[in-house]
Amino acid sequence: MAGGTGLRFWPLARNGRPKQFLDLFGTGKTFLQSTFDRFAKFIQRENILVVTVAKYKKLVQDQLPQLNSENLLLEPYSRNTAPCIAYSTYSILKRNSNAVMVITPSDHLISDEDLFSKSVLDAMDYATKNEVLMTLGIVPDKPDTNYGYIQVQGGEGAHSKDKPIKMKTFTEKPDASLAEVFFKSGEFFWNSGIYIWQAHTICEEMEKYSPEITGLFKGWDVALGSTSEQVFLERAYTDCAKISIDYAVMEKTGRAWVYPARFKWSDIDNWESIYKNFPDKDGKGTALRCYKKISDGNKGDLIISSGRKKLVAVSGLENYVVIDTDDVLLICPRDDKKIKEFTAGLGMPDFDEFR
Repeated sequence: MAGGTGLRFWPLARNGRPKQFLDLFGTGKTFLQSTFDRFAKFIQRENILVVTVAKYKKLVQDQLPQLNSENLLLEPYSRNTAPCIAYSTYSILKRNSNAVMVITPSDHLISDEDLFSKSVLDAMDYATKNEVLMTLGIVPDKPDTNYGYIQVQGGEGAHSKDKPIKMKTFTEKPDASLAEVFFKSGEFFWNSGIYIWQAHTICEEMEKYSPEITGLFKGWDVALGSTSEQVFLERAYTDCAKISIDYAVMEKTGRAWVYPARFKWSDIDNWESIYKNFPDKDGKGTALRCYKKISDGNKGDLIISSGRKKLVAVSGLENYVVIDTDDVLLICPRDDKKIKEFTAGLGMPDFDEFR
């Protein structure tokens, strides 16, 4: 899934080039490219599909020239994950009614890729034999408030298990005290947003719990893959609600299971997550990426300059974000809430050229 706006990373991310198409860590690969390469190690390339919004078509083609053209699915508008998954599921069912699907966002940071591959393949094997809706549940290593949590049945000791466990409850991002309770209980996992299931199983559950979405896709078996596909999608997406797959199905279904996963994982959704996962920090915890720098008296900052051959000189800042691009300079405390409040004014017409 590569259709999100990712504008929390403004000014590096823009309307025309959101987060999934950026290389925020300076690895030489964008999030989208890293995700494709990660799966191409154990899934045949002809079986990898990318779903994005139509306006990002060229970005995907430029970054993934190896992607088969018929494997690029274009949504007219961004409508969150449930409509995206409905569209991709029907597209896959038309190709192979027995398909097993892996659904993944394109903006995750994952280490231990061999362990990741094994986790996905084991979960796929289970989903092939059982009509379940599987989520990779990340075994937490701390009480983090930036992630949603999944509680499983069976109580304490779930983190040590190496087989799928039936899901009990979903909880959105908790406050610090509740996250501490979840972590200590041993029966909660971080919700990775990576799903594995048979295509016809998710189709059945969406039709059962989200008929307001699936009803808009009636006639998909004729329209998808035909010359009328885009007209069909335009009509369906115009009336489609913005809703996540968790709200639409996973919190309602009795088929939800969790596969315990232990690879290092991070959902990169704010500047704080960039800072925490930045590969190199100096002795005072400042993460800095630029052509040349003079840095003195700084502590706990995230400083990124995308300007070519630019000297960055910063002194005396503590826990700040400094993002420098060709046309925008952002300087703000390294606090996600403050950054969102500070940049809320970007919606004004005066700033159209900078969004």
